[in-house]
Amino acid sequence: MDALYVPQRRSRRFVKKATNLHHFRVEIFLGEIDLHLQELDNRFSERSMELLTCMACLSPKDNFSSFDKEKVLKLASYYPEEFSSFDLMTLEGQLDIFMENMHNDERFQNLRDLNSLSMMLVNTKKDKTYPLVYLLIKLMLILPVATASVERVFSVMTYVKSKLRNSMGDQFMNDCLVTFIEKQVFLQVPDEKIIDRFQNMKTRRMQL
Repeated sequence: MDALYVPQRRSRRFVKKATNLHHFRVEIFLGEIDLHLQELDNRFSERSMELLTCMACLSPKDNFSSFDKEKVLKLASYYPEEFSSFDLMTLEGQLDIFMENMHNDERFQNLRDLNSLSMMLVNTKKDKTYPLVYLLIKLMLILPVATASVERVFSVMTYVKSKLRNSMGDQFMNDCLVTFIEKQVFLQVPDEKIIDRFQNMKTRRMQL
């Protein structure tokens, strides 16, 4: 690795002299890491990265080694409808007792993710003891699903609201999106029931 790097199928005149160790570490390994970091920056906004960082601070992996109370409280502040100012103060005190309990309870020692943590809290009835912590964990678990659902709706919207149907109202567009996204559910409904439904909505001149 201390020998000079010899480029393959390239002129040596345009390659800076460096050892094999420098080439593979700096130009290959670190270069690939920079590409991944750039892709992450383009994919996730600053707020999304902050949310992910705060969520990781309540992970039970390695006996809650990444726990950070300030970041957990910051995460809770992003849900003002769920956590009032009084709830945040209560949560701050509840987190200290919660973490002490987690470290002393062997049933929570080998958990690796938030999903297993939430199930263990329910099984041990501790979701009733620490309701605000459990509420925050539930919000953290549904956040990826909610985000994916929103992205799915926006991608489908390009098909439903096309240039030929750009003047449709909000209610009609919402109905079309529901039927388009949940098509597997609606395919289970017989055509006869749909016809009867429209027939009974109002008096018609002819039978559908």
